[in-house]
Amino acid sequence: MERNEMLEYITEHERILQEIESTDTACVGPTLRSIYDDQSNAHKRFMEKLDVRIRNHDREIEKMCNFHHQGFVDAITELLKVRTDAEKLMVRHNKTLLKKWFSTFSTEEVIRCRIQQRNMATTVEKLQLCIPGVTVNTFTQYFTLLLVSHYRFCQIMGENLPHLRKEIKEISMSDLKDFLESIRKHSDKVGETAMRQAQQRRTFNSAVAKQHNIGHSTKPLYSVIGHSLSHTPNGMLINDDTADEDETDDEVMNPPQDLVDFSPVYRCLHIYAVLGDRETFENYYRKQRKKQARLVLQPQASMHETVEGYRRYFNQIVGFFVVEDHILHATQGLVTRAFTSELWNMALSKIIAVLRTHSSYCDDPDLVLELKNLIVIFADTLQDYGFTVNRLFDLLFEVRDQYNETLLKKWAVVFREIFELDNYSPIPVDTEEEYNLVVSRFPFHDTDIEKQDFPKKLPMSQSVPQIYTQVKEFIYASLKFSESLHRSSTEIDDMLRKSTNLLLTRTLNSCLQNLIKKPHIGLTELVQIIINTTHLEQACKYLEEFITNITNVSPETVHTTRLYGLSTFKDARHSAEGEIYTKLNQKIDEFIQLADYEWGMSESDGRASGYLMDLINFLRSTFQVFTHLPGKVAQTACMSACKHLATSLMQMLLDTELKQISMGAIQQFNLDVIQCELFASSEPVPGFQGDTLQLAFIDLRQLLDLFMVWDWSTYLADYGQPTSKYLRVNPATALALLEKMKDTSKKNNIFSQFRKNDRDKQKLIETVVKQLRTLVNGMSS
Repeated sequence: MERNEMLEYITEHERILQEIESTDTACVGPTLRSIYDDQSNAHKRFMEKLDVRIRNHDREIEKMCNFHHQGFVDAITELLKVRTDAEKLMVRHNKTLLKKWFSTFSTEEVIRCRIQQRNMATTVEKLQLCIPGVTVNTFTQYFTLLLVSHYRFCQIMGENLPHLRKEIKEISMSDLKDFLESIRKHSDKVGETAMRQAQQRRTFNSAVAKQHNIGHSTKPLYSVIGHSLSHTPNGMLINDDTADEDETDDEVMNPPQDLVDFSPVYRCLHIYAVLGDRETFENYYRKQRKKQARLVLQPQASMHETVEGYRRYFNQIVGFFVVEDHILHATQGLVTRAFTSELWNMALSKIIAVLRTHSSYCDDPDLVLELKNLIVIFADTLQDYGFTVNRLFDLLFEVRDQYNETLLKKWAVVFREIFELDNYSPIPVDTEEEYNLVVSRFPFHDTDIEKQDFPKKLPMSQSVPQIYTQVKEFIYASLKFSESLHRSSTEIDDMLRKSTNLLLTRTLNSCLQNLIKKPHIGLTELVQIIINTTHLEQACKYLEEFITNITNVSPETVHTTRLYGLSTFKDARHSAEGEIYTKLNQKIDEFIQLADYEWGMSESDGRASGYLMDLINFLRSTFQVFTHLPGKVAQTACMSACKHLATSLMQMLLDTELKQISMGAIQQFNLDVIQCELFASSEPVPGFQGDTLQLAFIDLRQLLDLFMVWDWSTYLADYGQPTSKYLRVNPATALALLEKMKDTSKKNNIFSQFRKNDRDKQKLIETVVKQLRTLVNGMSS
């Protein structure tokens, strides 16, 4: 109810104000009487409304006066010319009156009146001669004062006039200095208003364009709230926070230059021009503004720490050039377009250098994004005032690179956290809702898994959908910088693809490589990483589609940048595969170090060594985990493990620190190699052709067979032939092992010299050793 009454009062007051403004003054009484007859204190609200209307009209009058200032000066000059004619007319009028007086006054009175009339005419004449001495240049003043120099008042004028002129100039210059000091302190307010209005216009135009595109009628999307303004002693207008809030209903968005009272500039310019010293004033004004420009362009040392630091910097610069633009258009030649262009070019170079330096310190992408938005508004604002801002938009490309760098650093932390929290196990899904949740975040399609009953497991671990989601978030973050840059869809598409490529090939690839090299990442985790990278690689085509949907630029467009994610994930997978081979070999070495052969034993234990059986069991369980790996990866890992095991066993036999080996130790060693061969023949990883995996132990097998059978005659006779039974036995290897057995035979059979068989065996060994040395020497030569 109260609200309705208030609206009625406001409507009635508006009607009364319009009636007062459009009605003859004599008819205002009844209108005002209707207000005071109301007993509900409505006249107080009417008085408040009337004050608001009066201030608005005062503001309009002031704007009109500032706008027509030069016309006012010209009118005054014309009036001075008219005054002479008016005074002549007055003399004629006086003569006519005197004629009438002659008919009514006596002769003495007439004589007295004529003397007074003559004196008055003489005074007017001499005063008219003095007028040019006040209003024209110094040269004219000199001859004027000569004509009236014999009068005492003229002598006094001649003495005081130079002092008066000097005093007037000093007072006007003092006002100008106060103005310059005030405008320097308050230019940030002018700039803030200009930038805010530019941003509002941009927002409004963007909203209107969007509504136009979808076929809806446009309507205002924001309301402009005005501010009550009051004069400072220096002529600067500032916000009056104590003003009545009701005034905002009648306020409109005023130009930012309306925040400044330029009358000190106009007054001083006029005085110096009248006194013939305009050039001095122009030079002084331009010199002072150049100095102020250099001060405005100096940034705070900590400007890069907060967005408010950048905002204050931009506000001051915009305020400075808004004032100069107004002076350019409101005065005749006080500043010129060439002067403002020179100032702006100097400022632009300094601004770009400052922003390039300070933005390089920033490592927060949100702050860099806010800086970009400020630069865009800053450029749009000054462009509205006719200043060239192309270099600022070129600078934004450098800032964009800085923004991408900060984004890459931020996402590197995100990726590391995802990898650290991953359990590197297939994702379990117990219900269809859980399954749908996963596939909604990551494009996974597998017909076989879809047919399985719940609960079931997806092959990738939880980090895969998280990484995919974060890559999309990065694309969104990168897109934010491209907004309002006045670039085409193709250019924005190119920016997004290049930044995404950097994310994949540099940031994500680095995180994957570091993850793979971490000591705590075992074989199981490495297998899961290979599976994960396979699925991420397959998802790259969906990232391509995601960018296309954002930019509406077809990937078939000429020069469209492609995503390099495929190479990233392939490189990571190759590194993981290599790390699997390395860790497998390291694990084999750990088992080999547990070997504890009794190299002087007379006969074998009849069973394989415990360490070797543990090693084979480990390999079996490990290769079972490899079932989800691509076939070639699992086969390569298995072949690499078998070759490394065979090499390690061979190195154990040929170790230079091992001096003696008995035949019993050879037999025990042979039992261990047989177990290795059985493992290889059991097809621990499917896909091997025939006995391919067993061939990893072929060198050991032929060497041990040669010593077990003691078939030296066959070895020596067939050596070098492709069909040799012991083709893989190197003479140097056989010689090294045979010498270890020769020394054992001597020390363990102290009475062998008395037994014929032992003596014959020693002779045979010595003979074979000589022949083997001959073969070795022949190979070396």
